[in-house]
Amino acid sequence: MPSLFDPIEAGSLRLPNRIAMAPLTRNRAPQAVPTQAMQTYYAQRASAGLLISEGTAISAQAQGYSDVPGLYGEEQLQAWKKVTQAVHAKGGRIVTQLWHVGRISHTTLQPGNHAPVAPSALTAQSKTYVIDPKTGEGHFLPTSAPRALRSEELPGIVHSFTVAAVEAVQSAGFDGVELHAANGYLLDQFLRTSTNHRTDDYGGSIENRCRLVSECMLSVADAIGGGKVGIRISPVTPANDITDENPQALFEYLMRVLAPLGLSYIHVIEGSTGGPRELVDRPFDYHALKQAYRTAGGKGAWMVNNGYDRQMAVKAVESGYADVVAFGKAFISNPDLVHRLQANLPLNAWDSKRFYGGGEDGYTDYPSVAHS
Repeated sequence: MPSLFDPIEAGSLRLPNRIAMAPLTRNRAPQAVPTQAMQTYYAQRASAGLLISEGTAISAQAQGYSDVPGLYGEEQLQAWKKVTQAVHAKGGRIVTQLWHVGRISHTTLQPGNHAPVAPSALTAQSKTYVIDPKTGEGHFLPTSAPRALRSEELPGIVHSFTVAAVEAVQSAGFDGVELHAANGYLLDQFLRTSTNHRTDDYGGSIENRCRLVSECMLSVADAIGGGKVGIRISPVTPANDITDENPQALFEYLMRVLAPLGLSYIHVIEGSTGGPRELVDRPFDYHALKQAYRTAGGKGAWMVNNGYDRQMAVKAVESGYADVVAFGKAFISNPDLVHRLQANLPLNAWDSKRFYGGGEDGYTDYPSVAHS
């Protein structure tokens, strides 16, 4: 019977335990460039079986929040390289989450103050985080009205994901990448009936709505090897004003499409991101989702996330349901979370006021337990 603390192979990645750090936006990268504090932050958490970086913009157009890092400039890549070197020096493994926010952005964050892009010109009832450069104060603003991407622009989106993946691995030293297809961002927007009203080959049927995601995944897997590639999905989350008429059929189809790619892992947010695990109005069968992937030949590690505590995580792995469990907020306040879980020690409480923006306070100053 596997244990949460046993090693596992996830595609090309060899993880010493089955505890992952989920991607966590922290808004501490001014001008989209990782900082020295980020080197410390990730290195402190290197005992995780796998670190997944905060969402990292694949292009200037992909940006949707102030002070989130990018992967589209040389200065960014070199700064990320220092982060990955710090993690590797501690014996850790780190992949980066490739992010295009789509319509969850604001004109002030877009090149030339242009409208954000989306599958269709439908404004999200959502907010984004903007930091005033004069005062350094951050605040949430309603997202701007997007424009619909033209069909001829979509190969450019695939190209941006692919170039970012290659640069992440070859230039910045990441061990792999995770494509962000969750939480109502661009790839998720293409998947869903509420956000994709297109009438071309990228809209309408489930097959068409999955087309951009599958093209991005295939291209990235071809470029760096499928064993270094994961994907994050959130079948029923309402995050960023996202819904679908039939998420079960949609995501089971997507699993069958992804199964042949030899991926490292499938990362599933269960329920409402950062909220309830069960949504009365959005039932979903996660076991059937996994079964669809395995039946179609998918061998990637099955990673689960959202609201797991120690007992739930141990049970998920020991029962064979999950291969890896990703923890989010608990990793913010417990850099030594693996040790604390293994020794069944109490956890530090997190300070949610310091999640977004700021300095090292509430970032690198959470204490670890001394142990030999």
